[in-house]
Parts: sequence; C-alpha cells; structure tokens
Amino acid sequence: MNKNMLLLGLIRFILFFGSLILFIRVMNGQTVYVTQNQFQADEKICVTTNKYQADWIIYITDNRFDAKDGRWFITDNKFQADKKIFITEYRYQADKLIYFTNNRYEAKMD
Repeated sequence: MNKNMLLLGLIRFILFFGSLILFIRVMNGQTVYVTQNQFQADEKICVTTNKYQADWIIYITDNRFDAKDGRWFITDNKFQADKKIFITEYRYQADKLIYFTNNRYEAKMD
C-alpha cells in the first residue's frame, strides 16, 4: 500500500509541476529579440505592406505583460526573449511574412 501511495504522490507532483511550467510559459508571452545574424534566429521574417499576404499580423506593444497572440514586446536582451527573429529584405529567404498593424485587436499568429 505504501508503494501505491508513493507512486500516486509522485504522479500528482509531476502533474502539478508540469502544469506550473505550462502556466508560466503561457503567461510569459511573446518577447522578441531582433538579431543581426540570421543563423542565431528562430524565425527569418520579411515585412510586407499587404496584410492579406502576411502569415502573421503583429502589433508591437510597450508592455511586456501584454505580449501574446501576435502582440510582441521587443527586448534588447536576447536571454529574455522567447523568440529570436532576423528581418530580411528578400521574401524568398523568409520563413514567414509579417505585417505590422497599429490595431492591437487585429494581431494574430497561426
């Protein structure tokens, strides 16, 4: 019986710890660092002026805690970033096309 209780306690601890990590990760949002080296980037992006061509519609926010679902907070510290991006001028080099919007409710990422 003690082994079953120990196993049950271990499973509960793992589920609690996993849920806590997931919650912290979701609350962290989308803090972005713009790198000058394309090999350090997680995503290579190209900026478009047509929002209907864009894969992502991005709103730049000044509040780190508002950053989520296409609302990016740009940081100067690459170690605080959730995502590192490289901005290219050439569409064929880009992984994603993005459009910058001034409307925070229009922002979306797939």
